[in-house]
Amino acid sequence: MRADAVRLSGRAVNRPTISAVVITFNEEERLRPCLESLAWVDEVVVVDAESSDKTVQIAREFTDRVWVRPWPGFAGQKNFAIEQATGDWIFSVDADEEVPPELRVEIGAVLEGRGESVQAYRVPRRNIFWGRWVRHGGLYPDWQLRLFRRGLGRFVDHSVHESAQVTGTVGRLRAPLVHRSYRGVADFLARADRYSTLAAEAWIRSGRPARRSDLVFRPLGRFLGMYVARAGFLDGWRGFLLACLYAYYVLIRSAKVWERVRG
Repeated sequence: MRADAVRLSGRAVNRPTISAVVITFNEEERLRPCLESLAWVDEVVVVDAESSDKTVQIAREFTDRVWVRPWPGFAGQKNFAIEQATGDWIFSVDADEEVPPELRVEIGAVLEGRGESVQAYRVPRRNIFWGRWVRHGGLYPDWQLRLFRRGLGRFVDHSVHESAQVTGTVGRLRAPLVHRSYRGVADFLARADRYSTLAAEAWIRSGRPARRSDLVFRPLGRFLGMYVARAGFLDGWRGFLLACLYAYYVLIRSAKVWERVRG
């Protein structure tokens, strides 16, 4: 071992270190594969939003750096996790995601010095629905900014989802994250209800008008955009069902705006 090696979480390393940060809430079904796929990082930080299942117990099997705190929102929780991390690089991973070996190798090349002028990387995400990778409909490559140097990146809230913002040059990795998103149709519908409410509130705050045509043409446009323009039909029944579900999401978002504006 070289004399100038540094130590992080009890392990000696000769390269820049990396901390994986994961936020959780009632993820006992999916957390274990996620953390198993992160066994190679120097440090794992888990921040839990007071889960009522065995999420925290599972997390502590993999790391002693586990925090439990009330939910402040996606960006607030992820930024708190970043603040607890001590690695040179931050790798943000969701509890329903897994890191395959090819992505691990590519990130290892980054840590060994490839692209020293780059401060952050976007990663393509391979979305898995009902047991199979959905390649079309605009759901791939689904770029996500997840890897960045500590101190140069923060998460900010948007209308529905948070996103990372960094200072400096952003590159792209080729190997994908694996994202096992919706457990089924019921899970999609439950999330659609929550997210459509947030999106409707953002729409109203923006001052955009609510038109009767939004109830028809926006959902239709989403379906045709996913299923036809972006070749969702090539994914078979999964592509058709997903186009229908996303069109439904747009419909209820528009309906909630219409309801609020029209009183």
